[in-house]
Amino acid sequence: MTDLRIEPVDGDPMLEQWRHVHNVIVPPAAMSLDDARQRRERYRLENAYLGDVLVGCSTVRPPAGEDAVATVIARVLPEYRGRGFGRALYENGLAHARGLGAEAVETCVLAVNADGLRFAERQGFVEIDRYVLDGQSDEWVDLRLEPDSGAGH
Repeated sequence: MTDLRIEPVDGDPMLEQWRHVHNVIVPPAAMSLDDARQRRERYRLENAYLGDVLVGCSTVRPPAGEDAVATVIARVLPEYRGRGFGRALYENGLAHARGLGAEAVETCVLAVNADGLRFAERQGFVEIDRYVLDGQSDEWVDLRLEPDSGAGH
């Protein structure tokens, strides 16, 4: 784990790596490079590397609304799960969100991603909503970090 480094996405080659991980983890929400460029303008995107090998990525949506809710999403490629990389990405994203003034933190997981749901619950997130986007069939789960969970503080 000491070789893990997390870097903000800078330039199209890193953005293409971020997009690759995103599309592997959430194929129903697969995006083009142009879509990813738009995300990079609004959100903080980061990649995680073990040495020079891409193992995951994250997205932090800045706080919004009167509750100052930020969204932190950590994604780890299946072959690298269970080694603490998701936790490192999550903690890094959470620290960034808190630095932006987040009062509450949420995440979003594709319902069929049992690993992702278990990970979120272990971090202290609780389910607040399940839904299917218009014209789609995949179910999504929104979760919110419980303030008294102690996770990430």
